[in-house]
Amino acid sequence: MDYTFICNQFVKRYGEDYNLYASPGRVNLIGEHTDYNGGFVFPGAIDKMIVAAIKANDTDTISVYSYDMKETEEFALDEKPIRGWALYIYGVVQELLKRGHKIGGFNCVFGGDIPIGSGLSTSAALESTFCFALNDMFNLGLSKLDMAQIGQAAEHNAVGVRCGIMDQFASVFGEEGHLIRLDCRSLEYDLVPFHPENCRVVLIDTQVKHNLASSEYNIRRAECEEGVATIKKDYPLVNLLRDVTLDMLHEYKKTLKESTFRRCQYVIQENMRVEAAMDALYQNDYVKFGELMYASHEGLSKEYNVSCEESDFLVEVARKNGVLGARMMGGGFGGCTINLLKEEDYDTFIADAIESYKQKFRKAPKIYDVKIGVGSHKIK
Repeated sequence: MDYTFICNQFVKRYGEDYNLYASPGRVNLIGEHTDYNGGFVFPGAIDKMIVAAIKANDTDTISVYSYDMKETEEFALDEKPIRGWALYIYGVVQELLKRGHKIGGFNCVFGGDIPIGSGLSTSAALESTFCFALNDMFNLGLSKLDMAQIGQAAEHNAVGVRCGIMDQFASVFGEEGHLIRLDCRSLEYDLVPFHPENCRVVLIDTQVKHNLASSEYNIRRAECEEGVATIKKDYPLVNLLRDVTLDMLHEYKKTLKESTFRRCQYVIQENMRVEAAMDALYQNDYVKFGELMYASHEGLSKEYNVSCEESDFLVEVARKNGVLGARMMGGGFGGCTINLLKEEDYDTFIADAIESYKQKFRKAPKIYDVKIGVGSHKIK
């Protein structure tokens, strides 16, 4: 990302030196709707990020200019800002103060190249950037896990979104050329090498907004909890779907509602796919990895019922073009598909995806090429 415009804007507005920090968005290669069930996810930081030029101003006032929104917000450390984007910054500040950390006011200009609304976790990148910056500026001594948890708490308490920790974790912990196999129950993780030779990771944005995602998310979560509550009566050590095996679940096939059974089955199988995907990467078997991505999409579409016609269509176009793996990514009902494909297939696949999608849905999808990049860091 070319961040000179951020630097120039800071000097123009505040006329002084600054430090420069960045945090990336993320993709999740496999492991969807497993996080709130205590399962496994497999994200990676990407080469699209939020960059902030920032300097302490020796007051208790925060002055922030959003380059992308062309808006300025000023507020005291204990004052809630008006603009929605500033709530993420305010939330981080509040979580730091709650934990007893001493910080002061600061001046800042930030911007980024993460496509807003694409499902690449712009909000987590924003939280991570400011938490990382304030930790460095005010010598707070936070660990990476502290920063990820503070970002998550900021989104819960200031913004009102009850997100899991995957997005913030990937943004802070990301390493170039590695995916993160994260255990959402214990927060233990493995950095797994991801170097598919002569391959690309490409996102195709359906341009369908997640209109059903919030309401259906709550329903899916309730169905999973219903399954756990039923099984727990006989297996008291079961607290999450993560604790349930397929054999255990099948004991309740006639007891559970059909939809509840299918939701639980998907989650258990998806956790197994994440483990198999990690093994495939260690064996450098990207064909197997891609097959697991297709299987993940099939489960999301047919068992968990969170896909949509547009996402299903793009996955089938990928399969037809010999793409190694493809699936919907995120909460569902729109957003992006994520595709792992060989370089030699790129031009043909992208052309077919755009043209066939336009013919069927009367609009063009957006294409985002991404690389697995580094997590939160200080640039200067």
